[in-house]
Amino acid sequence: MSRSRHPRRRNATLASLAAELKVSRTTVSNAYNRPDQLSPELRARVLATAKRMGYPGPDPVARSLRTRKAGAVGLLLTEALNYSFRDPAAVDFLAGLAESCDDAGQGLLMVPAGPGRDVAEAAAVVQQAGVDGFVVYSVADDDPYFRAVFDRNLPMVVCDQPLEVPGASRVGIDDRGAMRRVAEHVIGLGHRYIGVLCMRLGRARADGVVAPERLRSPHFHVQSERIAGVSDAMAAAGLDPSALTVVERFDHLVQSGASAAAEALAVDPRITALICTTDVLALGACEHAKSAGLDVPGRLSVTGFDGVERALREGLTTVRQSAELKGRRAGALLLSPGDDGPVTEILDTELLVGRTTGPAPS
Repeated sequence: MSRSRHPRRRNATLASLAAELKVSRTTVSNAYNRPDQLSPELRARVLATAKRMGYPGPDPVARSLRTRKAGAVGLLLTEALNYSFRDPAAVDFLAGLAESCDDAGQGLLMVPAGPGRDVAEAAAVVQQAGVDGFVVYSVADDDPYFRAVFDRNLPMVVCDQPLEVPGASRVGIDDRGAMRRVAEHVIGLGHRYIGVLCMRLGRARADGVVAPERLRSPHFHVQSERIAGVSDAMAAAGLDPSALTVVERFDHLVQSGASAAAEALAVDPRITALICTTDVLALGACEHAKSAGLDVPGRLSVTGFDGVERALREGLTTVRQSAELKGRRAGALLLSPGDDGPVTEILDTELLVGRTTGPAPS
């Protein structure tokens, strides 16, 4: 291996820059960290000399050691990293959180709780994250990454789930109440045979019709609450909630909604309405209906949840919530905590009746 004949250039240090300028080290540091302490002329002279001498600026690692601040927020996601840039609601949430971080001059470090890692691996990933606090975005209560985040004892804000985390603030919505309004709308149209398509209820892969015992002990609170909202509306209308067909999908994709719709209708061909816990699943259900020659809403009514852009564009009956506002509020609660301790913010939702629901067929 050949070596260069030219000596490697050494970068200037804060001390050598101070000596060159004949000022104190504090003056040089203030030019970068506290510019209001210097006159504009002196700061300009410091920065110009630093550029000429090749001084790269204060070492962020050393600075974090001195201040014990990393200058970044950690975001714990329940999915693999690519999910965050594919799922419409997650994208909106990220945009809102990033806006709060920008306003506060903080960075954002994403910590995806991807599948296939054990407790030790999860703890190592979380321990290496150089952050001052965490936002937890819709993570299962038994997730090893969540336990590792909790054990770091840093400020934390939870979005959606898990519930009742000691010392943590939470931002969410009334999932059960919002879904009950959807089901009441569907039942009010005369539908008596209803299916529910939901995202996964646990960390282990499970695709298919959900058994009653799985509904009673889910680790994903949001999904269980939305299903419970449908059961509440059925019971109030004199219908038997145990007759509800619930189909679960591990992957949250449009294709997952299509296959789940096909399975639900195969299990109970009498179904005239599919209530979906997300817009993504509902869009898939509509695609299946189209391919199977089932008129929506003449033969099959379909509803979603979230109010993502594509769903609104295609006229899906859905619940609109602001995932972007969730992100902004989660960031604000973490970066500007109040003096009264942890708080819970429940944001508003809105039922939007679109073109995908209609009267039950005779």
